Amino acid sequence: MLGTAMRKIILMMSVSLDGFFEGPNRELDWHMVDDELHRHFNEELCAMGAFLNGRVTYELMAGFWPTADSDPSSTEPMVEFARIWRDMPKIVYSRTLERADWNTTVVRELVVEEVIELKAQPGGDLVLGGADLAASFTRHDLIDEYRLYLHPVVIGQGRPLFQRSDAKIDLRLAETRSFGNGVVLLRYQRP
Repeated sequence: MLGTAMRKIILMMSVSLDGFFEGPNRELDWHMVDDELHRHFNEELCAMGAFLNGRVTYELMAGFWPTADSDPSSTEPMVEFARIWRDMPKIVYSRTLERADWNTTVVRELVVEEVIELKAQPGGDLVLGGADLAASFTRHDLIDEYRLYLHPVVIGQGRPLFQRSDAKIDLRLAETRSFGNGVVLLRYQRP
């Protein structure tokens, strides 16, 4: 049997120029997601095998996306993403979440061996969202690729995407792409 390639774990997050993923009160209103960028997100995300999120990110998404396609004010890319989000298998890492809908599995603990088994399964890559969960995955050296969407805004304060750590991770630039609204994708992979 030929060896099959493992699925990658991809951290995909928006960040301000000064390194924050959300404002001090969890504000995301500075995100500059227009139709062009949203179409790009949809194209990237529909090819994934699962979304991996922490509880806060999952609850934020579950509070909006399940019915966004029935909202008359939703744009065409929003309608498309609502369908992608509902259909995509989701894993939520949470010790407190009692239950989750929309094709979601709740996992209580991050167990490295279980993540490696998940990566070995067939299917698309696994997209990781949420800074706290990303910090845990980083501590265990589980992130294969970083896709940072740098928004042309300085918000001054908030929660930094990367927490203090002793880990040094060498990466290589795989792609840059600029969007019409000034957002720049910086895509880095493990060498």
